[in-house]
Amino acid sequence: MLNIISILLGIIALVLAIPSSIPLLGWGNWIVLPIAVLGAGIGALSRSNKGRNFCLIVIVIAAIRLSLGGGII
Repeated sequence: MLNIISILLGIIALVLAIPSSIPLLGWGNWIVLPIAVLGAGIGALSRSNKGRNFCLIVIVIAAIRLSLGGGII
């Protein structure tokens, strides 16, 4: 059950991360990161690693986009 919740949080974070890749909407990644971290934390509590790994991929995508835009130095 926790893995399903983690995957759902990862999907929500990914859907929010897609428009955040558009210039001038990069601030949306600051909303994506906490959602994905929460999903990764919940996924770490489950037996399966699929949800955790998916959220970690979303975190990496959002962090790279933030670093390209100057949000994370």
